[in-house]
Amino acid sequence: MNRLWLRLVLALVAITLLSVGGVAMLAGVTASTQLNVFIERQRAISQQGIIDELAAFYADTGGWNGVGEEVFALFQTPFTNRRPPNQGQRPNGPPPNQRERVSYAIANAAGKVVYDEARARLGSTLSEAELSRTLPISANQQIVGYLITALPEQSLQLDAQLFFINQLQRNLITAAVVVSLIATLLGVLISRALTQPLAQLARTARAFSGRNLEVRAKPDGTDEIAEVAHAFNDMADSLQQAEINRRNLTADIAHELRTPLSVIQGNLRAMLDGVYPLEPAEIATIYDETRLLSRLVDDLRELALAEAGQLALKTQSADPAILAQNAIDQFTPIAENRQIALSLSLQKPLPMVTCDIDRAAQVLRNLIGNALRHTPNGGQIHLSAAVDGAFVCLRVRDTGEGIAHDDLLHVFERFYRGDKSRNRGSGGTGLGLAIVKSLVEAMGGRIGVESVFGKGSTFWFTLPLAPNITK
Repeated sequence: MNRLWLRLVLALVAITLLSVGGVAMLAGVTASTQLNVFIERQRAISQQGIIDELAAFYADTGGWNGVGEEVFALFQTPFTNRRPPNQGQRPNGPPPNQRERVSYAIANAAGKVVYDEARARLGSTLSEAELSRTLPISANQQIVGYLITALPEQSLQLDAQLFFINQLQRNLITAAVVVSLIATLLGVLISRALTQPLAQLARTARAFSGRNLEVRAKPDGTDEIAEVAHAFNDMADSLQQAEINRRNLTADIAHELRTPLSVIQGNLRAMLDGVYPLEPAEIATIYDETRLLSRLVDDLRELALAEAGQLALKTQSADPAILAQNAIDQFTPIAENRQIALSLSLQKPLPMVTCDIDRAAQVLRNLIGNALRHTPNGGQIHLSAAVDGAFVCLRVRDTGEGIAHDDLLHVFERFYRGDKSRNRGSGGTGLGLAIVKSLVEAMGGRIGVESVFGKGSTFWFTLPLAPNITK
């Protein structure tokens, strides 16, 4: 199973086992080493009495002859049979009463065995390793021999050592099992708590993919999971809005196409039925509707290319003053005919900008044309241009009807018109401002609108300064 919670549990258990196993191994090795040291130290302490006796014997006799009868026999018998008083008092160790029978051997200073109670190694020479396990005997401040013991209690001590180590290992294994079970339980609980928000997010994503566009993820869990949930919700909001826009676009296109097609179809049917005479005036009406259809299709294509970033632009350095003056000259006759004051003011000097000259002129034409449509006779339209940071900002201000606050957020959307009746007398196809926005952004600028309902509007857009003068 490729589950995150299962992987977390297994990882936690594995870490626990490795940790406990490492601690157990280290504890076992340390305990064994320290126990060996302790046993050797205790053995040395327990043998200190016989070492002292052997040293005294060597000092008295100058050799090891008779050591068995004089010393070892003493330590293998009850304490009351020790050396007669006229031999002098020897250093005492613990009373050897009731000691078990032991087997002793003595090696001289050269390492040669000179006495062996068991007679197994008599006359042999000890190796370096064997000497390291003996107890040195010193007399007159020098080593005169080595004591070799084969104590019965050594086997008992070894058994005790093994029992201790085995018991320690069993306890550590038991602890490892218990800790692993606890770690497994905690791992399941913790991993479930960590992965539950992810599982919920997966269910939300599946529901969203099933066209339930209203569903949203709950930002529960850790900060990272909550961040993923917020990102999912942002994506869902964007996709839902895109779906709404797609449906609206389909409905808007159908609506825009229906009117001219209905006019064309109705007029042609009337001509076929003899209601309308086949005259140039009637044919001209049909022709105007076909031109409207053609313009609508062209606008849609241009908007699609601009939004997809595939609109071919011929960017070059241009003088914004000339662009503004040409736009004013083009609309002056229309403005004079309606007694609208069309004026221009430019910051001097005005630097060059980078843009597609034809597209920039199209933007100005669209904005001034909209201002003329929504400004009553006798009103004013003012075009201005000034430097704004690394851009030149062009503003078209009118004294027209203005835009309602609720409409300001939608004026650059496709087919959006403040006139809910969609009367063609008050506007075009509803694509002009959407195209303008796409063109300005494609040229590296920004566009916006400011308006007070009933007092007029100001549309502005920016064009980037040419590279040689960008500050």
